[in-house]
Amino acid sequence: MNGAADYLRAFETPRFACLSPNLYAASFSLMKLLPARYMVDRAAASGRLERGGHIIETTSGTFGLAMAMVCAIRQYQLTLVTASTLTEPRFTRRLEQLGAKQVIIEDPVGDGNQSGRLEHLREMLHGHESAYWPRQYDCADNRLAYSRLADLAIRSFGQIDCLVGCVGTGGSLCGTGQFLRNLFPDLSILAVDTHRSVLFGHPAGKRMLRGLGNSILPENVLHQLIDEVHWVGALPAYAMAHALVREHALFVGPSSGAAALVASWYAKRNPDAKTLVIMADEGHRYQDTIHNNIWLASLPGWPCQIPSEPVRLDRIAPAEETAWTTYPWGRRALNEIVQS
Repeated sequence: MNGAADYLRAFETPRFACLSPNLYAASFSLMKLLPARYMVDRAAASGRLERGGHIIETTSGTFGLAMAMVCAIRQYQLTLVTASTLTEPRFTRRLEQLGAKQVIIEDPVGDGNQSGRLEHLREMLHGHESAYWPRQYDCADNRLAYSRLADLAIRSFGQIDCLVGCVGTGGSLCGTGQFLRNLFPDLSILAVDTHRSVLFGHPAGKRMLRGLGNSILPENVLHQLIDEVHWVGALPAYAMAHALVREHALFVGPSSGAAALVASWYAKRNPDAKTLVIMADEGHRYQDTIHNNIWLASLPGWPCQIPSEPVRLDRIAPAEETAWTTYPWGRRALNEIVQS
């Protein structure tokens, strides 16, 4: 990005927080600026994106915001395809102020309707042949952008023994994990997903916890990197996000709560391992929901105690929104574990 816009690097640079003697958090204001800026830089340099051109992408939230910030500074047109269940008035106004246009697709199942969004996006591209589609789910540039996070972590902590992060597109965990494992072959990588996300073998369904999971399988999810998978329900994730505010003054979103829950458990069980957890964004987008006691009081099962450990599965299956389950993935391909 040009010198006039270097201030965006502050948003994409994590604050490193020590949560316990062997647990560190890479806590971002807006992590998705890392891939958004990197992908736009690469596309402009290669000629795939013209000066003043049009970018079209599908997004469930923070990648769209990150792309809107980049486009506002670079003066690109931006159209974001999203689902009706993912829209929020406050967030929509912010995108509009940045000059982005939203196209909203119905989501009858409540799973984010990625397949419907992608179908609509491809139809739009037929009328905008010169538009640039970043393809955040499948383009390797998404993963490659996280070399910066890996570099910052190594400079700050030296050897990392365990990396924990949520999986949605696969970019952050698999990208950072690839770079770190090249240096530290024994690195353990723990993937955090949520119930009824298809990424690690659940059937697709309505997901209450947002910011992670998927109803399609992105190419950026590299299953062979993963040692363990943890599926965290919405309520434990919300409770852990509240604990991070109370105990560490870290105001984060629900996916960061889910990641911190798993990382804290692992760090306690492995006191000699240096563990790093990726926490993708702050909690401002969630002030009317998970950080609102009135909204929380309307949820069945709330208040929720933070579980002390996950339920270990012999067979992969979804559970209720109060549950936290895990399965020993063992660095295997999806088809080695889940039969189609």
